[in-house]
Amino acid sequence: MAVDLAIIILLGLFANAVFERIHLPGLLGMLVIGVVIGPYGLNILSSDILSVSADFRRIALIIILLRAGLGINKKSLRGIGKTALKLSCIPGLIEGFFIAFASIKLLGFSFIQGGILGFIIAAVSPAVVVPQMLNLMEKRIGTNKNIPTLILAGASIDDVFAITIFSTFLGLYSGKQINIGIKVIEIPLAIILGIFVGIIIGLILIKLFKKRHIRDTKKVLIILGAGVLLSALEDLLKSRIQLAGLLGVMTIGFIILEKSPDIGKRLAVKFNKVWIFAEILLFVLVGSEVNINVATNAGKVGIELILIGLLGRSLGVLISLIGSNLNLKERLFCVISYVPKATVQAAIGSIPLSLDVASGDIILAISVLSIILTAPLGAIGISKSAEKLLIVE
Repeated sequence: MAVDLAIIILLGLFANAVFERIHLPGLLGMLVIGVVIGPYGLNILSSDILSVSADFRRIALIIILLRAGLGINKKSLRGIGKTALKLSCIPGLIEGFFIAFASIKLLGFSFIQGGILGFIIAAVSPAVVVPQMLNLMEKRIGTNKNIPTLILAGASIDDVFAITIFSTFLGLYSGKQINIGIKVIEIPLAIILGIFVGIIIGLILIKLFKKRHIRDTKKVLIILGAGVLLSALEDLLKSRIQLAGLLGVMTIGFIILEKSPDIGKRLAVKFNKVWIFAEILLFVLVGSEVNINVATNAGKVGIELILIGLLGRSLGVLISLIGSNLNLKERLFCVISYVPKATVQAAIGSIPLSLDVASGDIILAISVLSIILTAPLGAIGISKSAEKLLIVE
């Protein structure tokens, strides 16, 4: 595994540098190199690293969400809360149902099969969106109206809705007795519980840091460990109660910054350094999950469904922004920022096939295709349009 990590780091850094040199987001280079060296490419990586790939990707995602939390303050959230909440659910719901109904027509799916596919595809990728928004915040692009914070907050909650509704459709397919009303209630409860647990952990950590002298590097490790345990708690409770673990992770960072700004700002710098390594692991390993051959099986119909979904998502973003103070260019930027898909599709795209859902192979193919199409499109769109559509302070 040590050799695999060396290969991932060196090739990831090289690909990142090459893509940045040609004025493309470095994460695209890391995704591409992951495809090339992964099991569906040159098959350079060993089974050992692939068997723990999901854990590494989860830890990397926790690192960037902790960093995101350390970059959000109460003042910036105050004016965007309502809009962020709408952005967290409306675009994903419209996209999921657009795909569900379109798949009935284009693929001959039942509505339940369409719902399974729709809400796999509907999840936006925090792994792609969050780092880009943090970069804009550091460059003070769009911060006059807190647009990066708005998108960051909305995208972080978006997955809760998509995954919960996906699980509901999967339960309906398997014949389980699903109470739709309870499932609907579970979504806000999961969000509230995730935030609550994050607040508790954040307060405990702040008390610890103020009571004992601990080096900032060790503080980072303690916070990261707490974030990983919170994520594990989400998995442990999954069969009993929903908990938005990743949202809770981001809340830990927010509470630390809010209660102790000096510590929060210092730790944000530390997490920026850790992210350099975590980013390579995340995107190279996500790329290694992409099977180009499977994606090609989705064909023209798969592309049509993804585009129909993006049309629905774009409509949902525009609906969510009604009543906000954003101008037309800024709203267009929000639409572009909600395009990328990667982490959720890589994580759950194969579940229907593993559970013998009819046409599970087609669902997997379209899931993989959505990563190939939207991750580059969204990443390039965000980086190229930000300075043109947003105000630079």
